[in-house]
Amino acid sequence: MGKRLFSMMHYILFLGGGIFLVWWQLKGMTDADKKEFYNALHNANYWLILPIVIMSMLSHLSRSMRWKLLMEQLGYAPKLKNIFSVTMIGYLANSAVPRLGEILKCTFLAKYEKLKVDKLVGTILIERTFDFICYLIFIGITVLIQINLIGGYVRDKLFAMGQSSGIPMWLKLIMLLSIIFMFIFLLKLLFRTYPENKVLNKTKKIIGGIGEGFKSIRHLKKRKLFIAHTLFIWLMYLLQIYLGFQAMEGTSHLSISAACSVLSLATLAMIATPGGIGSFPLFVMETLTIYGIASPVGKAFGWLIWGVTTSIIIVVGLICLIVLPYINRDKNEISQEYPGQNIE
Repeated sequence: MGKRLFSMMHYILFLGGGIFLVWWQLKGMTDADKKEFYNALHNANYWLILPIVIMSMLSHLSRSMRWKLLMEQLGYAPKLKNIFSVTMIGYLANSAVPRLGEILKCTFLAKYEKLKVDKLVGTILIERTFDFICYLIFIGITVLIQINLIGGYVRDKLFAMGQSSGIPMWLKLIMLLSIIFMFIFLLKLLFRTYPENKVLNKTKKIIGGIGEGFKSIRHLKKRKLFIAHTLFIWLMYLLQIYLGFQAMEGTSHLSISAACSVLSLATLAMIATPGGIGSFPLFVMETLTIYGIASPVGKAFGWLIWGVTTSIIIVVGLICLIVLPYINRDKNEISQEYPGQNIE
């Protein structure tokens, strides 16, 4: 009875957290933001919004399948429905606190699939590293195909970032690398000096699990499928932007090249603020001014795309949060009946 009550309280806590994230998203919007957001949605062509929703869901599903490939390399065989559910819950959490979703993804999946959290963290880092490399390549391609139009714009922005604090960009990079190397050296020194410390041993175990996760990519049996999923995910992102152009009269003439530019800077917006709230439409507006789009139209388009993608995350994330204990109810019942048994 006590375990059932604890599970119920645990479930209510996380469900309440999901509802809180919805409130948090709305609270972060100013009255002007809300007005622009609602106007953008009101004037959109919803026949074109529907395929955007489908593409967004396909990208989330493909990301879940790609993560499954990494876990299979470690000898795990989690169910896709659980992977997809925790992926959407992770997106929901990230909309309030950056990177919190990555922790919850690993924690939830480890709970329902009886996996090790440290190795799951390693697979997450592999994904993020691979996505970052793809993002840099995508930016490079975007600049190359429109070198005359946006090459100077990107160069000026990077120069401004380096000079904003009076410290050259190259010096900032050297300082950052020096801090990283000092941290690694200090950590190794602590491991050698205090080999019996429980906290340090646990940290070392986590780092070891992460390292094992990284090594798995070199021997990935389905490497081509992993790359194919990555390309498909980015293609879905790009087509969502392009179809979004067609959904608004003021942007319907823009090409796929413009969609590349928007995706490049919109991705930065998702890093700048939790879930891209506030920053996403501003980054999109700034990008579209390069193509002669008026600021109000550009910002409205930004709110449209942000509103659609964020709504999907909130709605599907909450649904997954509700159904996840239900679709794993057999495991929960067995675990409560045989608490010492490890269910694979």
